[in-house]
Amino acid sequence: MPTNSPASGSDPASGSFGLLEERIRRWVYDSGWTELRDAQERAIPPILKGEQDIIIAASTASGKTEAAFLPILTRMLANPGSLVIAVFPLVALINDQWGRLEQLCERLEVPVTPWHGDISSGPKKRFLKSPEGCLLITPESLEALLMGRGHALAGIFSKLLCVVVDELHSFIGAERGRQLQSLLHRIERALGRRVQRIGLSATLGDMALAERYLRSDAALPVQTIVSRDSGQELRVLVKGFLEKQPDLAANADTVTAKTDAGLSCVEAIAQHLFKTFRGSNNLVFPNSRNRVELLADMLRRMCEDARVPNEFWPHHGSLSREIREETEAALKHGDRPATAICTSTLELGIDIGSVQRIGQLGPAPSVASLRQRLGRSGRRKGEPAILFCYAIETECKADSPPSDLLREGLVQTIAQIRLLVRGWYEPPVISGLHLSTLIQQLLSLVVQSGGITAAKAWSLLCGTGPFAGVEQQDFASLLRELGSREVLMQDSSGLLLLAPKGERLTGHYSFYAAFASGEEFQVVTAGKALGTLPVTSPLEPGSYIIFAGRRWQVESLDMERRTILVAPAKGGRPPVFEGGGALVGDGVRQEMRQVLLEDAPVPFLDAAAQELLEEARANFRRLGLAQSVVVEGEHHARIFPWAGDITLHTLAMLLRHWGLEAQQEGLCISVKRQGASPTIGALVELSRRPLPLAQELAAGVLNKQQEKWDWLLPEDLLARNFAAHNLDLHAAAAFLRRAVSGA
Repeated sequence: MPTNSPASGSDPASGSFGLLEERIRRWVYDSGWTELRDAQERAIPPILKGEQDIIIAASTASGKTEAAFLPILTRMLANPGSLVIAVFPLVALINDQWGRLEQLCERLEVPVTPWHGDISSGPKKRFLKSPEGCLLITPESLEALLMGRGHALAGIFSKLLCVVVDELHSFIGAERGRQLQSLLHRIERALGRRVQRIGLSATLGDMALAERYLRSDAALPVQTIVSRDSGQELRVLVKGFLEKQPDLAANADTVTAKTDAGLSCVEAIAQHLFKTFRGSNNLVFPNSRNRVELLADMLRRMCEDARVPNEFWPHHGSLSREIREETEAALKHGDRPATAICTSTLELGIDIGSVQRIGQLGPAPSVASLRQRLGRSGRRKGEPAILFCYAIETECKADSPPSDLLREGLVQTIAQIRLLVRGWYEPPVISGLHLSTLIQQLLSLVVQSGGITAAKAWSLLCGTGPFAGVEQQDFASLLRELGSREVLMQDSSGLLLLAPKGERLTGHYSFYAAFASGEEFQVVTAGKALGTLPVTSPLEPGSYIIFAGRRWQVESLDMERRTILVAPAKGGRPPVFEGGGALVGDGVRQEMRQVLLEDAPVPFLDAAAQELLEEARANFRRLGLAQSVVVEGEHHARIFPWAGDITLHTLAMLLRHWGLEAQQEGLCISVKRQGASPTIGALVELSRRPLPLAQELAAGVLNKQQEKWDWLLPEDLLARNFAAHNLDLHAAAAFLRRAVSGA
C-alpha cells in the first residue's frame, strides 16, 4: 500500500497532512513515507468536508487508493460506527484492496468486509448484524444486497458516509455503469439524502463527461483532482513484421503465411519474447484468447527445448479460476521470473508485483487500455515503463485493399502511442438509452420493494434516476411488453409484481449481472461451421464479414442460436488487419491521418517498422489522400472519413439505405460505382436528401439484440435502443457535407 518514492508531493509534516487523524499520521510515518503524492495532498480537505463529489485522476500506481481512504478513514474515526462502500469492477481487485486496507484498518479497529460470491456467509452475516467499516463490493453483489434486504436498506446504510468507485473509467458508458448509477440512486432514495461519491481513475479522457457520469442529476458539485505528479520515463519500441500473403486458393486448413525467414510472424514474435522477456516479470497482451494460447504454448515448448524452467503462463477469462490464480501467483511470489500471456484480465490494477516490460501484439483496444497496461510496469523508483509493440503486416499485392496498403495496424499503433505520450485518452461515451439495464433494474426494484406502482417505478428509475431519456409512454410500452411475455403482472391495486417468468429470471444467480456474457457467433456456410467470432458492427442482409482470410456475404442471423449463415462473396482480396478488439474512436483515426501526412521518421520504430511506415506514406500520397477523401477505382470507390467506427458504421448504413452498395473495410468505406460517373457526384446528390430517423436506419439490422435483456424489448424500442448506442447520424451527415463542399 505505501509508496516510498513519489515523483513529487509534499512533506507529510506540512499542508493537509495535519488534517488527518493522529493514528493515521503515525501509520504514514511508520510505513516509511517521506512525502505525500500530489493527489493525496489535495484530496484531503474536500473529502473531509464531505460536501461535494470528488474525482481523483492520477496515473496507475500513483496512490489513488490512499488519496481517497486516508481522509475517509479520518472521517470514519470521527463518526464511530460509520460505513463506507467501495465498488470495484473485479473480484480480484476487491481481494487486493482487502489485503492493502487491512494493514491500516486493523490498527484503527475499523472492520473491512469483502463481499462477493467467493466470500462465505459468516463475514456477510457479521456485517449485516453490525453494518459499519469498509464494505468492498462489486455492482452485482450490491444488486443482490438491495434485492435481498429491500425493506432494511435504510437501516443497513443509515451511517453511510460516502461511496468510492474504483476504476471509474471502466463503468462509464457501459451497461454495468448504468446499473451502478441506478443502485447508488436507489440507496440515496432509501436514505432520503445525498451521499458523497468519490471516483478513482487513471484514464479519463473528458473530465466534464466523467463528472456527469458520477452524478447524472448534478445534485452535488463535483471537484476533479488531476494529479500534477511528473510522469515516469517511457521507453517504447515498435517492431515490424512482414508476413508473406498465403495462397487463398489453397486449402485454408493447411496454408500458413510465412516470413522471409520461413517462420510465421507469431513464431518470430515468440522467439523475440523468449530472448528478451526471459529472466524478469512481464505482461504480454495479444488481441485474442486464441493467440494467448498459441503464444503461451510456443513459449512453453521453447523453454522445454532449452531445458529451462517454464516462465510463460496463460491468463484469460475462459480459463478456470485456479489456472488464472496460478499465473497471478507466479508473477507475485517473485521466487522465479514469470511472464503472463494475457487478455484484458490483467489490465486493471490487480496486484501482481513488479512488472518490468509490457508486450502488445497489434493495436491495443484503445489508448486508455494501452495506458492501463503500460502502467503495470516500472513502478519502482528509477525504473522506466517499457513497452514492446509488435506490428504484423502482410505483403501488399496489386489487389490489396487500402487498409493493407496504408498499414492500418502499424499506423494505429503509432497513433495510440503518440496520443498516450500527450496524455490524451478516448472521451467517455455517456449517451445511450440502456434499455436492457432498465429492464434489469425494474425487475430488481420490484423484488426489492415487494411490488411497486408503475408511476413510482418510472419516477425512481427515469424521472429522477439515471434513465432520464425514457419518456412515460415508452416506459408504458415496455411494461405492456413485459406483461405479454409473462415477466411482470399488475394486481388489482395497481402494483407491479413478478409473473412466473419474472420469478424464474430474478431467482437465478445470473440475474445480478447487467452485462451480456460476450458470447461469440458461430459462422456457418452450406451447413459447415467455419468457427466463431465476436460481432461489433451492425449486420444487415447482404452485408459482408471477413473471416478465415475470406470475404463472406451475410444471408441470415439466428440470435437465439448465435449463428450467422453466410455465403462466399466475390470481390478483391479482403483486408488482413486485426484490430484491438474494440471500436476505434475519432481521435485515433485523426491522428492516424496525421502520421501518414508527415515525412519525418518515427523515433520509436525499428528498421522494419520504419520501412513499412514509409511504404504506407507513399501509398497515402499515391492515392491522393492528402487532398481528397474519395479514391475512385475501376469498380469501387473508397471513402476515407478519418472518423471513428461508429461514424463509419452509420455512414455505410446510410449509403445502403439510399441504394448504394457500401461496406466498411477497416478505416474506409467501399462503395460500388454506379456506371462511369464519379462517386463524389453521387455523394453530392445524396447529401441534399433529408436524413432518415436513426431508428428507421436501425430497423433492418439483424443483430440489434446486443445486450443481456434486449430480447425483452418491443421491436420499436429495440431499434431506438440500438440506434442510440451504435449510430451517429449527425456525424455521418457532417462528413458528407464536408466531403462534397469542394466538389
